[in-house]
Amino acid sequence: MAKSELIVPGAPEPGANGSMVTVTPASAGWTYVGFEVFRLTPGQSFQREADGSTELCAVLLSGKANASAGGKSWSGIGERMSVFEHKRPYCIYVPPGQQLELEALTGVELAVCSAPAEGKLEARLIEPEDIEVEIRGQGNTERRIHQILPETKLAESLLVVEVYTPNGHWSSYPPHKHDEDNLPAESYLEETYYHRIQPEHGFAVQRVYTDDRSLDETLIVNNGDTVLVPRGYHPVSAPPGYDVYYLNVMAGPVRTWKFHNDPDHEWIFNEWKK
Repeated sequence: MAKSELIVPGAPEPGANGSMVTVTPASAGWTYVGFEVFRLTPGQSFQREADGSTELCAVLLSGKANASAGGKSWSGIGERMSVFEHKRPYCIYVPPGQQLELEALTGVELAVCSAPAEGKLEARLIEPEDIEVEIRGQGNTERRIHQILPETKLAESLLVVEVYTPNGHWSSYPPHKHDEDNLPAESYLEETYYHRIQPEHGFAVQRVYTDDRSLDETLIVNNGDTVLVPRGYHPVSAPPGYDVYYLNVMAGPVRTWKFHNDPDHEWIFNEWKK
């Protein structure tokens, strides 16, 4: 894939329904992951139906809202006005055939993650206290993880996590990949990275590459861009002065995250152990 095919730029202004980013399996050229971002104004209503073969995880990135799905309703959800407040988000799981409805009480930024499902689960609210916080890495690879839908939490295909990379740090590092259906050693998972930068005029750097370098692209990522990772290793760097947030969505034929480290850089793990 060419460099231009790996980045989906955020729209400069929201569409009529608030749309800022749209990634479908067809547009990405893969099978499992869909991803959308919407920006809503106070009082704006939003509806998004999970079709009969797709589950959704709606992540309230910022703002406050009333929401309903699957005959359940939740009032006044949302605790952060910016992803960089480092508070854990409210999220809504929506099974196939159900509709998410949302009314923005303030300005809202909403991410909608999607993947195949059969309809085995019920709609539910994922509250901040349901989300585990993990500090991963050491030194200038240390970053903060919010485990929204890890494999220990109920979903049929989706794996969803958000990551805070402080300025001057690296994440998704040492480099790893998950592009082979070779369990138990490695799982096949498509992945999207939705990036936010603070301050917004900054940038992040993300490299996507394979062992044979048939894919080897170094990307300059701006605030609001989404990076597609169809295969290969995919480390991220936050330049000095600019904190980087990203929301990851993964899905594949088996809902498990088994990754393979780049052998050229695996020695770094041994240094951490020391």
